[in-house]
Amino acid sequence: MVGALSAGGGGSRRRPLLDSAAMAHFRARLLTSFAAGAVAALVALPITGVRPGAATRYEELSLFTSVLGLIRKNYVEPVEDRKLIEGAIRGMLAELDPHSSFLTPEVYREMQIDARGEFAGLGIEISKSSQGFIDVIAPIEGTPAHAAGIRARDQIVAICPEEPPEDWNEPCRSTKDMTLVEAVQLMRGPRGTPITIQIFREGFEEPRAFTIVRDIVKVRSVIGRLLEPGYGYARVRSFQERTADDLRALLDRLRSESGGRLEGLVLDLRDNPGGLLDQAVAVADVWLEEGLIVSTRGRLESQRQEFHAGAEGTEPPYPLVVLVNAGSASASEIVAGALQDHHRALVLGTDTFGKGSVQTIIPLEDGSGLRLTTALYYTPADRSIQEVGIHPDIVVDAAEPVAETGSEEPRRVRERDLEGHLTHEEADPESEPAPDPEALDLQMARALEVLKSWTYFERLKDLRAAAGELPAVARP
Repeated sequence: MVGALSAGGGGSRRRPLLDSAAMAHFRARLLTSFAAGAVAALVALPITGVRPGAATRYEELSLFTSVLGLIRKNYVEPVEDRKLIEGAIRGMLAELDPHSSFLTPEVYREMQIDARGEFAGLGIEISKSSQGFIDVIAPIEGTPAHAAGIRARDQIVAICPEEPPEDWNEPCRSTKDMTLVEAVQLMRGPRGTPITIQIFREGFEEPRAFTIVRDIVKVRSVIGRLLEPGYGYARVRSFQERTADDLRALLDRLRSESGGRLEGLVLDLRDNPGGLLDQAVAVADVWLEEGLIVSTRGRLESQRQEFHAGAEGTEPPYPLVVLVNAGSASASEIVAGALQDHHRALVLGTDTFGKGSVQTIIPLEDGSGLRLTTALYYTPADRSIQEVGIHPDIVVDAAEPVAETGSEEPRRVRERDLEGHLTHEEADPESEPAPDPEALDLQMARALEVLKSWTYFERLKDLRAAAGELPAVARP
């Protein structure tokens, strides 16, 4: 599994995806016909009578077709038209922001798979390191990678498929210049088939080969347990199609294990890269009775929407602490921001990633897709978190010396580090390694302390009320 990827809707249906709040009225046919070579026909149309600016637009399209024709005729080797057109589309999107991109049919299918949370593969969450290699965030418990001994912070330096792609001249290829999508495509495959990956780990003198047999991996987006009697822990790894339902089921189980009542809960959104917007809204709605959860604003009216909480199914008002860090992005920031602005939870940890933009996934007719930034989102207090992120109410830095090296964990990449990112000023409404759920880490330990302190003060109020010093306060 790749934490940074989410999924799209099936068929030609355009569904709000990947933190998308509103479907823009784009015409997929227009782009498809453009890619099929219809630009030449557009250029041939008379310019007389067109609105101001259209003439310049047609001249620019004419320039594009001229360059395309020169490449076809003069390049040293024949090049497929589709390759040239896809390259042109990628170039257009690269001029926008780092979250807008062209999705090939293969990548689009991977996004659909990730949203469903079930695929055939190894079962690891990975990211791209600053050195260029593929880092293991964590193996998913119960998967082939976990059974093979893959660990968090392992570095995948090369991938050796059983049947290398046709354009390979070697049995293994370094991951240094490989994208996350390419790495995922290589490591996923039919159930029961083997693949070898070369791992470098602190303490290894050289990379070691791990041969792993692929199996069906079912990713649980929500996991949790009781930290102590009465105090629960829920971690949301990503926002998939059933995340809100799975979260409610977990809370019911924790309540049952705790004798029918929770005294407090830690909601862990650390290293959660986001996912489906409707699920982020539904998760925030678990603890909010009413009010705005998030709003989105784009150029089109259809991209300006508000999402509100409803009273049905709201959890009791027990103390809630939300854990965040630099890996908490997008949909995670929507949840943390909504609960913070409504004063329903205390946010604890470090500043979040700062991705406050909305992407719409637009399926195209050939099975590919367009991932386009169409709006910015705002918290209930009308805050844009673009570039700046969510600042915790209680700052607790988890950067401790790594056990095996004694060195500190390097600074995490955030939205503001991405080339071409939208700035916080542009979003201003006035101006137009994964935590181990079985370990009580520093931030979680502090969160539990906060919950207990919170509960102690509530009990003290009850005692004072019983003594007649304060009006009685209803408790769940």
